[in-house]
Amino acid sequence: MANFNKVMLMGNLTRDIELRHTPSNLAIAKLGLAINRRYKTADGQQKEETTFVDCDAFGRTAEVMSQYLKKGRPVFVEGYLRLDQWEGKDGTKQSKLKVVVENFQFIDSGGSAGGGGGGGGSGGAVQTRPVSNQRQGAAPGAQAAPAYEPMNEDDIPF
Repeated sequence: MANFNKVMLMGNLTRDIELRHTPSNLAIAKLGLAINRRYKTADGQQKEETTFVDCDAFGRTAEVMSQYLKKGRPVFVEGYLRLDQWEGKDGTKQSKLKVVVENFQFIDSGGSAGGGGGGGGSGGAVQTRPVSNQRQGAAPGAQAAPAYEPMNEDDIPF
């Protein structure tokens, strides 16, 4: 039986990233994403729902995300699902699905390092700048291609 665990999400940060370090100096970032989904109901009404997802990032990825991303900024993350399990204070077993971030991309140009920016208000193509601790074989200073083709809302058929 084959297994596959891959997650790709694009949303806005719900809070500033919380960065910690282990005793061995491994960086750990905790972040929250809000992902909006728009859809039409059977009677033609437009609806929107928001899903909140907790994510963890490690190492250099955690450090870069913490340095450049703030609450409200849009971001694209790639990673995998992990089930965290623990025992609550009352002795009950608790569990939560999280996304472990392996790669991410900035979605907006992020003109300032502070504050939460939007996705560029022009409605044009989204600019991306890939950031990854997984880029192997890339020459220093080489321009990496985006992981996906940016799309206008006008291009979506529904």
